[in-house]
Amino acid sequence: MYNPIMLAAGILGTTGASLRRASLSGAGCVITKSVGSAPRKGHNGPTMVQVKGGFLNAMGLPNPSFHHFQEEIDIAKEVNVPVVASIFGSNAHDFAEVASGLEADGIELNLSCPHAESYGAEIGCEPINVEEITKAVKECVKVPVWVKLTPNVSDITSLGLAAQRGGADAVVAINTLRAMAIDVETGYPILGNRFGGLSGPAIKPVAIKCVYDLSSTLNIPVIGVGGVSCWQDAVEMIMAGAQGVQVGSALVEGYGVFKSITDGLSHYLDRKNLTLSELCGLSRRLL
Repeated sequence: MYNPIMLAAGILGTTGASLRRASLSGAGCVITKSVGSAPRKGHNGPTMVQVKGGFLNAMGLPNPSFHHFQEEIDIAKEVNVPVVASIFGSNAHDFAEVASGLEADGIELNLSCPHAESYGAEIGCEPINVEEITKAVKECVKVPVWVKLTPNVSDITSLGLAAQRGGADAVVAINTLRAMAIDVETGYPILGNRFGGLSGPAIKPVAIKCVYDLSSTLNIPVIGVGGVSCWQDAVEMIMAGAQGVQVGSALVEGYGVFKSITDGLSHYLDRKNLTLSELCGLSRRLL
């Protein structure tokens, strides 16, 4: 069985050492934190807070720029596990510049960050932008290109179809949900940016629905992410149609989550006498 469990972008992906450790701990693929064309400080703190059902974060895409990130990718690539570079930009030119300046095993386009002005979901909520940016990156790289989609729209399948028209090799669903928390003693929003993105177990049902809809509509693979913390969650994602499953917030429990999920998934497949291919999209085929 190939290993479909991956480290999601933005989680422990800021250094080559953390990416390498995720690979050694059982991840079948690792995705870096998003990098852009110029250094960004990110939002003022607090940038993360725990809430019921998960976490709110508003990091603001802090990064050293792609010019200073290749060394981290090279360190991560020392382990024989694919390293995918997550990138962001404000337009097709920016995305193409960053993608062509990195040597990774794949590129994931961050068109879904919910809390960075002029980036992420602000441009990724329009199908025309998704298609244009995907096409521009596909024309300048020779590695697979994945498009990470925002759930903060009325119809995520329109974004998936746009990515497919642009030549995407896969779509990733979903990024965080726009959300907010307020300190009841002071009345101030808790996050420095006022609002951010909700991750963790609370968003899993949303992610499952998005994966189900996308896999029912597209002719390219769907990679599921959002609220996965155990092997049962991964099975549910795959049954909905995901050919890969990314793990993010669950890393709060430690790197052992990768082995726990992959072992549980393997035992489940053996017990059910199923292959991953047979499990993928099973819920759709039963109807």
